[in-house]
Amino acid sequence: MKFKGIMLMVVMSLVMVFAAACGNNSGNSNSGGEGSGEVSGNVLMDGSSTVFPIMEAVAEEYASAQPDVKVSVGVSGSGGGFEKFAAGETDMSNASRPIKEEEVSALEEAGIEFTEFEIAKDGLSIVVNSENDWVDQLTIDELKMIWTGEATMWSDVNSEWPEEKIELFSPGTDSGTYDYFNEVVLEDEQMVKEATLSEDDNVLVNGVTGSKNGMAFFGYAYYLENKDSLNVIPIVNGDGEAVEPNAETIQDGSYEPLSRPLFTYVKHSAVTDNPAVYDFTKYALENAGDMAEAVGYVALPEEKYTEDMDKLNEIAGK
Repeated sequence: MKFKGIMLMVVMSLVMVFAAACGNNSGNSNSGGEGSGEVSGNVLMDGSSTVFPIMEAVAEEYASAQPDVKVSVGVSGSGGGFEKFAAGETDMSNASRPIKEEEVSALEEAGIEFTEFEIAKDGLSIVVNSENDWVDQLTIDELKMIWTGEATMWSDVNSEWPEEKIELFSPGTDSGTYDYFNEVVLEDEQMVKEATLSEDDNVLVNGVTGSKNGMAFFGYAYYLENKDSLNVIPIVNGDGEAVEPNAETIQDGSYEPLSRPLFTYVKHSAVTDNPAVYDFTKYALENAGDMAEAVGYVALPEEKYTEDMDKLNEIAGK
């Protein structure tokens, strides 16, 4: 009986060891999210200041799930981000506009394969000082007059408005927001030289809040973050309706032509060679909608994120 008891204890111990080993191995995958295993490494991204709040929020949440992965989110503008992407300095590049042909060519010359992922929508917002009670709407033509210098005083736009000089604050030339505004509003004409340019949207916010005659444009999230000290201007769309940016008008497209998609671009070799990049990108696509709404942007339909996940897994060979 004593021998049988000893054998039973040995067998039970082996079963427990085997079960523990299986339990440890079952979670040891390179996939993020619930039930995934731990990964480690670095993820480097740069680019759009408009996309930055989304990716910063995703990175902060991801740090709790994967503390051994260091995610760096730089802000050098969409154009500056693509330059670093083509130079092989980053794994991912955030952009508030689609990639340009010359940027595609630079990546091809560098032998870098990549995929574009749309992650949210934004409404480029036109803002003025909170004390500005005379501008109740603007047309695209009026915006063009102001930003090309054809109209330098408020009274040049509307004779009933003050005879005071408009002070302009714009994203820098490396910004995708600048590029989008240049294409849609300025139609590639020269922006007025007197405008103050900065890649930092907070500088633009401070410029307008500090000047009664200030005007700026930037992503919807930055307006929401500062809406108590800024007035957003309704823009007349193609149907002749003055529309203010909000989650509904940005999503349904009625806030046009200033509704726009936001992107991140991912290098294929980073996905296949660095488990941390795949894992973070997977986590980002799973959570981009919630994070976008949390910071003031508009989520895409769920099926769009599902399509993006399929593309990512195809790249990774999963």
